[in-house]
Amino acid sequence: MIQVTVAEAQKRLPELFAEAEAGEIVEIRGETGRTFRLTPAPVRPRPPVTGVPKAGSCEGLFVVPKDFKEPLEELREYME
Repeated sequence: MIQVTVAEAQKRLPELFAEAEAGEIVEIRGETGRTFRLTPAPVRPRPPVTGVPKAGSCEGLFVVPKDFKEPLEELREYME
């Protein structure tokens, strides 16, 4: 395990990244006494591209009501 202060971590950051990536535990002590661990994030593979959606492919999935542009009854008093 590698333990460093914040000031030391700032000077050695690329080296500490490499150590953490190699599996070493890196702890950084803050000025308040709290410690923080530097760990690599898991590598997630990108999902495969299944295709490009085509324009108009959602046709018929929803219907716009005829009164869509009419004012709402709840707001009628504000419209007058």
